[in-house]
Parts: sequence; C-alpha cells; structure tokens
Amino acid sequence: MASEGSEGEHPSVTLFRQYLRIRTLQPEPDYGAAVAFFEERALQLGLGCQKVEEYWSHDPFEAFKDADGYIYGRGAQDMKCVSIQYLEAVRRLKAEGHRFPRTIHLTFVPDEEIGGHQGMELFVKRPEFQALRAGFALDEGLANPTDAFTVFYSERSPWWVRVTSTGKPGHGSRFIEDTAAEKLHKVVSSILAFREKERQRLQSDPQLKEGAVTSVNLTILEGGVAYNVVPATMSASFDFRVAPDVDLKAFEGQLQDWCQEAGEGVTFEFAQKWTEPQVTPTDDSDPWWAAFSGACRDMNLTLEPEIFPAATDSRYLRAVGVPALGFSPMNRTPILLHDHDERLHESVFLRGIDIYTRLLPALASVPVLPSES
Repeated sequence: MASEGSEGEHPSVTLFRQYLRIRTLQPEPDYGAAVAFFEERALQLGLGCQKVEEYWSHDPFEAFKDADGYIYGRGAQDMKCVSIQYLEAVRRLKAEGHRFPRTIHLTFVPDEEIGGHQGMELFVKRPEFQALRAGFALDEGLANPTDAFTVFYSERSPWWVRVTSTGKPGHGSRFIEDTAAEKLHKVVSSILAFREKERQRLQSDPQLKEGAVTSVNLTILEGGVAYNVVPATMSASFDFRVAPDVDLKAFEGQLQDWCQEAGEGVTFEFAQKWTEPQVTPTDDSDPWWAAFSGACRDMNLTLEPEIFPAATDSRYLRAVGVPALGFSPMNRTPILLHDHDERLHESVFLRGIDIYTRLLPALASVPVLPSES
C-alpha cells in the first residue's frame, strides 16, 4: 500500500486522501477540521475564504470582539465566563496573599447540559467530593437585563416523560375505532390544557416569576410508517419543569389519570425524573445568605432572588445537604444562553471578576457552623 505523498503519487491524490481522513459522518461530524482544511487550501492558493454560520453574526468559536466591546461565542454567558472569572478572582486573592478560615475549591464538571448524570450526579457520591467537606456552593445563574443581579435559591425539577399509546391498526382509508392516535391526542390535549393554565397563572400575577410555576412543552412525536397505514403505536414526549412547591406524588398521579382517561393501552415512562427539590435559605438568619447578600450590599448590588426555571448541577449539591446559590454576575445584559449571537460585554465580564474577588472572601470567612463541628 502506498503511503501518503509517496514517490509517484500525484499531489492531487494526496490531497484527496487527506480530505477523506476527516471524519464528517453523522451524528458527530468534525466540521471544524473540514473548515480548517479548506481554509488552509485557500491560504495556499491565495483565495479569499469566508465562513458563514447560520443565525450567528460571527463564528461561535472565534471569540470575536466587536468595536463596542461585546465578545461573541458559545459559552460567553453559559458559562465559560464564570469559569474564567473564578480563576481570575482566585489568582488575585492568592497574589495579594489572602488566607481564609475555609478552603475555596473550584470544580469543573462535565455533562451538566445533558443532565449531569456522568458529571455532578456521580461526583457528589465519590470520596473525593466527601473529602472537600463542602459547606456551601456557588453555581451558575442567568444574566439580568436590568440593573439588578439575579440569584437563584432553588430550581424546578426536570421530568422528561414519554407517553405511549397503543390501539387498533389498519388501512388509512377506514374509520378505525380506538386508534393509538386518537388516544394519544386526548393525553396531549390534557397536558397542553394544563400548560395553558400554568401560563395564564404566570401572566396574571406580576409577582410570580417563571420558576414558580410548572412548565411543559411537547418536544417529540413518534409513530407511523406510511401515509395509508394506521399505526398500532404512537408516542409523545414532554419536557416538564415542575415547580419546587408541587406535591410530586400527586403530580405523578395526575399524569396517570390523564393516561387512564384517554383509554386502555396508554402508559408513560420517565427519561428523567428529579424528586428531591431543595431550597437554599435566603433570610438573614442563615449565615451563608448573610455573607453572600452582605457582600453584595457592600458593593451596592441589587439582588433579585428567584427559582431557577431550568435545572443545574446545584440540585445534586442541595440533595446531599450542601446549600447552593446560582449566581452569574451579569446585569444590563440580555439573556442569551443557548441563543444565537450569545455574547457578553467585556466590561460586564471584568466587573464579574471584581465581584467574585469580594464574594469569595466573604463566603470563605463564614465561621464553623454547629452542623459542621
């Protein structure tokens, strides 16, 4: 077998073989390598080359900074910004020679975006985590478009539910009774009616925030093999985010009732089901909140405590008894996590380092609590 670039091989063949070696097969194509390959070819040939990212003004991994100081990139808000702010705050504190009664640990844990099942969920069970003897944790928050900073003391429970309906199959030209689609439609209607009720409750009460109500979205519909074949099985998948004050046992019973009311052969199963919602105290009698809010007050930061509308790794920490607050120091900033043109202004980023440089010493100086002695 001839090696790449071996004597006698045409350079065009060598180039062809180089391109073939780039793994572009789905579902995980290495498009970055393919783009780099063509950029290099364009440079060699003296050709212009422009990358176009759909819906993005700039390459989401270029970290482009515009003339106004906005830095564009996937992770600019969620949450590569906070990772670097932590590191820079600790660097400053170390350079200034500070020492505190408590140890500051930084954890960089994978898989949060897909549930944390191979990340924080496992880590809190490991002896390495136990050895940290963690008393309190900071985790991610969200940007706030106003002058205030949002801080999250709890979060909704993610329930990913797949409803499966079975019924009589047959030819698409007939009026078949008791079909899977008819029964599934009843369940979908019941769940979406509940969704509308929660949406109206949120909109009618200005005091309520999104995290205080239960949301649900129909995200996947499956079933059928042909236009003229009535399928025996169909399914619908839903993303529920259950508010922390909901009776979870009763809510599961409601899911069961919706399925039973639709008819025989309708069942549901969980792809994800969090059943340990916890609330971190936000009153001044709590030493952690007193330290956190006191430091913010000293910096003239206005705090807006809320329930996080989605799910973070904080739920695993709270479940093992570690109080946690979700906080990303971004105000006067639109919420753009997971969005196109996710960006953060450099002044907001730099101020976040200043904020953590004040917050971390306050939290690391909380005296030993009776529960820790």
